[in-house]
Amino acid sequence: MIPFLIYAAIFIGSFMIVTRVVRRAARSDFTALKTVTFGDESAVVSDRWASVISVVSIFFLWGVFTGSALLPSFLHAPGPFRGEASFDYTAQLPDGTRDDATVTVLVHPVDQTVAAPEVEPGEGWARNDSATVGMWRSGLIRVDRNDEFGRDAGAKVVAVNGEPIGPGKSVETRFGRVGMSPKGTLNFEPAKGWQMEPIWLPSPEAVVVRLGEIANAGFRGSTLWEHLGYSLFRVVVGFFFGALVGIPLGYAMGLSNWFRGWFDPIVEFMRPVPPLALIPLVIIWAGIGETGKIILLFLAALWIMAIAARSGVSGVAISKVHAAYSLGASKWQIMRHVIMPNSLPEIFTGARVAMGVCWGTVVAAELVAAEKGAGMMIMVASKFQNTDIVIMGIILIGVIGFGIDMLMRWAERILVPWKGKV
Repeated sequence: MIPFLIYAAIFIGSFMIVTRVVRRAARSDFTALKTVTFGDESAVVSDRWASVISVVSIFFLWGVFTGSALLPSFLHAPGPFRGEASFDYTAQLPDGTRDDATVTVLVHPVDQTVAAPEVEPGEGWARNDSATVGMWRSGLIRVDRNDEFGRDAGAKVVAVNGEPIGPGKSVETRFGRVGMSPKGTLNFEPAKGWQMEPIWLPSPEAVVVRLGEIANAGFRGSTLWEHLGYSLFRVVVGFFFGALVGIPLGYAMGLSNWFRGWFDPIVEFMRPVPPLALIPLVIIWAGIGETGKIILLFLAALWIMAIAARSGVSGVAISKVHAAYSLGASKWQIMRHVIMPNSLPEIFTGARVAMGVCWGTVVAAELVAAEKGAGMMIMVASKFQNTDIVIMGIILIGVIGFGIDMLMRWAERILVPWKGKV
């Protein structure tokens, strides 16, 4: 929750600074907003300041909450406790006799093996203890194992640092939380701070290092570029066939009552079904080879493209059709010069959405006995908790998907220059 609150604060602060300081001379009434509602969609463009600050903020927060070496230490969120921690406990015998002892705990990085610190036993019947606990972890401490009177003699811990404690309860110390199990064993959990454990979220530089390692050495017998190339091939082929079938289907549904009535229930029924639900059927029908993966991506794109084409045809102004008929145009000429040009904006929008869905589905598609692919790489890495590889794969898929989306936007500007103007 804290990172989201900080991100929201950055968003609000950046908006106020950019709009009031950098762009205070810009016109801000509705006459400056030529959107679809107001007439010209192309007049609404991304604010480059907002885009740059947005991306920088995400990487900044990533570094802050992972203790990244790319940021100065004073910008890091409070990290987990590391070093020697100590707390006192009070043990009590059945006759009410009490004695105090100190527990010293060495909190160390989880990837290191260390020895417990040496401590003096003390003078009472309750002896001082030592233990080790990994950062972000917790550990049980049998404080009675070296006491003169232990659990067998009826001794039990009744307080920590002077505060009463019992089974299921805990006491907060400046080093962390000391709890007690139902059987009376103390459990020490060092303070975790606000930073994320690397197994859950590695730092940016750790992901970059892993990227370099896999780019040079490969992953499971294939290079990084082979993994990405196979995923890209599957997505492009699945999307291509989805568009090849979906666009004519959408045109037919938009132009014919019979086609609309026949296919509309099928399309509307399949549209909300997630591609993941189709994996068992695809395996049964097409096997676990490349054909099954491409079919799954084909189905992910098909319904989106059909709906986009149908919407594009349905959105053509009837006045344009009447004008073309009045000028003596044939049905084919109306189709070629009126319906298709006016439906292309909707089709391109659907294509961008379908391509995004295909990229989201490729991870699931490569679950089916894939030997190569970015999705396979992510899923295998997740089984071994290699979070840096998982994040690296996600970033690469996102970058490639964003690049394809930008390419499609460029193609739309070239092929559909009249979008929002007619």
